[in-house]
Order: sequence, then structure tokens, then C-alpha cells
Amino acid sequence: MTAHKHRLEDQPAFVLHSYPFRETSLLLEVFSRQHGRVALVARGARRPRSALRGLLLNFQPLSLSWFGKSELRTLHSAEWQGGQPQLQGTALLCGFYLNELLLNLMARDDPHEQLFDYYQRTLQRLASEPDHAATLRCFEKHMLQELGYALLLEHEADSGRPVNPGLQYRYVIERGAIADAGDTTEGLAVLGKTLLDMAADDYRDAVSAHQSKQLMRMLLNHHLAGKALHTRELIKDLLRT
Repeated sequence: MTAHKHRLEDQPAFVLHSYPFRETSLLLEVFSRQHGRVALVARGARRPRSALRGLLLNFQPLSLSWFGKSELRTLHSAEWQGGQPQLQGTALLCGFYLNELLLNLMARDDPHEQLFDYYQRTLQRLASEPDHAATLRCFEKHMLQELGYALLLEHEADSGRPVNPGLQYRYVIERGAIADAGDTTEGLAVLGKTLLDMAADDYRDAVSAHQSKQLMRMLLNHHLAGKALHTRELIKDLLRT
């Protein structure tokens, strides 16, 4: 079977990362709506007169066509779709953080259409809303849910009872929230109100914002299996909630 029979046309996608390749080309990691994370080579994209030069940018919605049946496909064409404001300052760093999470946690060729849509909406929120910390917490939670690591926030892990906003809990990885009886240091101490606020994507309360950041960091570190996130180090002092 020839390569052109493996061509995919006009796929909605975002560039997650790009690397120089040989003298004139780029290697791309893209997040496509229908095919998940895909590795592409953009041949000649770094040539001064290439139609792709200046087009394959992070955080901009693209329509991509590619071909090939190996893990590394060949980009055939790209068109900018518009509608996404440029990220600047802290919002830009937050965008790179999202991309780094997806690169490290999302398997190749594993479609996640709802996560793609949520990623696009998150970029729009970063561009338009000032509370970047809340935007990141929402994305982290929904990303883990879409990848099969949903947080158990509304019911106690051991009893199944509804979480009580007035109680203190210990959130234990791969178990959930357990009422804190003061007899263990397992997991992370967190208020029931924080868990319920996270379930509702509500981070207006300062305590909930702080504890949710600690909880998400613990969970992400677990799923990253020791991989360091470079962008997290860059933004941790900028987001103080």
C-alpha cells in the first residue's frame, strides 16, 4: 500500500512542541482532535520561502494534512484557522505548561476529542481571564479525568458517604478521600470544602485554591512517575495561590 493511501486531510490540531530537524526541516509533536498526539516531520519548513515558515506556531488552531504509516508521519499541508488570541506573559508560560503535561501524559495515536476541545477552551481562558491558577486547576482535573485518572472528590473512599464540607480528609492516591481520624499521615490533608469546590471547578476561596494546588501537584507527580516539568519551575513563583 502506497503512502498516499495513508493520507489524512484537514485535521484540527495544535502544535505542542517543535524541534529543528536536519538543515531545513522541523519535527513536530501535535495534538490532533481525531487522532490524539502525533509526530510529524515538516520537510523544508525552515527554508526562508517555505509556505510553512511562521505558520507552525504553538497555541494557534491549525488544519493539518499528513501521510505515512510509521510512527513519524510527513506533514503535507497546514492552514491557520484563526480565532485564538496570542498568549502573553504569564498566560504564555501557562500555555507551555499545558503542552508539557500533554506531551508527558498522553500516549501517541490515542484520540481524546473532549480533551482537545477543553484544551482549546483553556487557551481562550488563559488569553482572556486573569485568574490563571484557577484555569490551570480546571484543566489539570479534566485532563486527568479524560486520561482515565479521574479524581474522587464528592464521596468518601471508604464509606461512600458524601464528602462533608466541614470535615478534614486525607486524600490518598488511587483511593480518594478518607476522613482524617488523626491516626495516619498517609496522603494529603485537605478540607472537605476544598474537594467539593474542586468538583465544581470553583477556586474563589483562598484555602480551596491553595489546597487544590497541593493536591494536583501530588497527583501529577505520581502520574508523571518522577518526570520533572520545566515550565512548572518557571511559573511556580508567579502564581501564588
